[in-house]
Amino acid sequence: MYEKTYPSKRYINTLEFLQKHISKDETILDLGVNNPFSELMKANGYVVTNTNGEDLDLEFSRVTKGTEDVVTAFEIFEHMLAPFNVLRAVRSNKLVVSIPLKLWFASAYRSKTDPWDRHYHEFEAWQFDWLLEKSGWRIIDRSTFTNPVKKLGIRPLLRLFTPRYYLVYAERKKKD
Repeated sequence: MYEKTYPSKRYINTLEFLQKHISKDETILDLGVNNPFSELMKANGYVVTNTNGEDLDLEFSRVTKGTEDVVTAFEIFEHMLAPFNVLRAVRSNKLVVSIPLKLWFASAYRSKTDPWDRHYHEFEAWQFDWLLEKSGWRIIDRSTFTNPVKKLGIRPLLRLFTPRYYLVYAERKKKD
């Protein structure tokens, strides 16, 4: 996926946000296969286990049986039809997630060659907040940031100041 480009700004912002909320003593279950960012987390002292590439809309037993302290999901939920189900099933009490935000000037992303590399959802921040709240999470902190591209045109100009990514740290709501 990143043969020619590496999302440096996204990775730097995400790692700083993770370090702000999660200690290196806490174990992490990262949703999705091993990837450059999970390797970056490991290189920065985190103990990270990844899921195995199963379709998390249909099979999320790894999440329900998890013993890790934290679940992370970086650019995963936009690919799912029903992220509500896996969010409710998470056993950990801490969650750090990021999603690409819906851009009013661009259609949802869809790879024509890779059926896994498609966005079913591109959320607005309030929609994702609502999803987390409905699935049992209390948002503690959030952050947005832009994703400028080195191209000419109206859309590249808009990407200079329009937030593209949304990071959230949430904790499991206490049951009454």
